[in-house]
Amino acid sequence: MTIRLRAHHLLCLLTYAGKGYSPAFTAGFTAIAARIAAGEAVVMTEGPDDVCAPMLDDPACHCRGDSVVRCDAQAARDVAALLGRPVAPGQRLVLDRAVLDRMRRAFAQGGIRSACAGCDWADLCRDIAADGFAATVLPASQPDRLRA
Repeated sequence: MTIRLRAHHLLCLLTYAGKGYSPAFTAGFTAIAARIAAGEAVVMTEGPDDVCAPMLDDPACHCRGDSVVRCDAQAARDVAALLGRPVAPGQRLVLDRAVLDRMRRAFAQGGIRSACAGCDWADLCRDIAADGFAATVLPASQPDRLRA
């Protein structure tokens, strides 16, 4: 199987600490993080993805909103520039330890966080990055090396 992931969730995954919009969302995101930690690939998608799935029946769900689409576009540009490869719908990525460490270093330094502007979770994510990603569900391999 392959995990369907939208671009801004690449950033969310870096700091995901088991908190979310609902118990179903949190359980789903935790399971996705475990699958990625086990080496499962992701395929980039446009619009709602596997992380969004538990929220899609909620009329207040923001997963299809224009602001989220803009956030995805910015995250895709930032991550593509960092990795030197396209991050577009249909592209497969293996988020192995080296890729995650590179992304986390850039995130901690603010290099790939422009898509996070205005996000309700931005302060929490900033604090998690400042603490070396120690509290994340997807463990950081060398927290001291990843600090800003």
